[in-house]
Amino acid sequence: MSGAAVDHRVVSVWDNKIRMQVQVRGSGPPLLYLHPAGGLQWDRFLGEMARNYTIYAPLFPGTNPVDSFAIHQLDDIFDVVLAYEEALRALDIVNAPVIGQSFGGMLAAELASSFPNLFSQITLLDPAGLWNTANPWNLDFMWAPPEQLPKLLFSDPTNEGAVAMFAPPTSPEAGIDAAVAAIWTFGCVAKFLWPIPDRGLSRRLHRILKPTMIVWGAEDQLIPVAYAHEFGRRIANSRVEILPNCGHIPQVEQMEKTLSLVRSFLA
Repeated sequence: MSGAAVDHRVVSVWDNKIRMQVQVRGSGPPLLYLHPAGGLQWDRFLGEMARNYTIYAPLFPGTNPVDSFAIHQLDDIFDVVLAYEEALRALDIVNAPVIGQSFGGMLAAELASSFPNLFSQITLLDPAGLWNTANPWNLDFMWAPPEQLPKLLFSDPTNEGAVAMFAPPTSPEAGIDAAVAAIWTFGCVAKFLWPIPDRGLSRRLHRILKPTMIVWGAEDQLIPVAYAHEFGRRIANSRVEILPNCGHIPQVEQMEKTLSLVRSFLA
């Protein structure tokens, strides 16, 4: 994302055992963004949202270079939820909207079900968190080589956003650094997804009270689109939007449509 600089904030949570880094960009009322398993990327979608909102984007514990071993302080998904809630209180983010993508969507749903009045509106983009044997996930992404990821994540891997997301590194050294960071980041998140993706979220979704929008790529090859409707059934005050010609990352592959939906929903 070009333009405004990033403000790096660090808040101490979990009895001061975790220093959580929060990246902040934009101007306007606060909006919380929870990133996917691959880590935080300031893409065009977030750049556009930052025109009207101050975006707070926490780095998942352990993925912050300042405190890379923080992940060892968290044993289960409830530890994660409570640590994030502490961070939001420290940042004085109250009754703000949240957007979560994939794993970040699962985390947003967990936070909203545990603290029903924490957010004003909830946007879930192809969220993780549910599992049933009738619609198994495609777990190839957990061990696929990097060159195969675009085909798993996107309906059209030649899409402009997909190409930009997987742009080659500027040097071999940068490529090695990026690969190591990606492996560590995914490992931190996988602790709460593997081997059982559903840690009981299906039994808690009914507790979500605030307006919720679920956006899903119709051609999602990782988490089948059937889960969009399951989220919709389990969250009473919700709507489901299915985007054709779109895979697992609608904010990248169908950026304009996703942006329009989110802006309209938050308005």
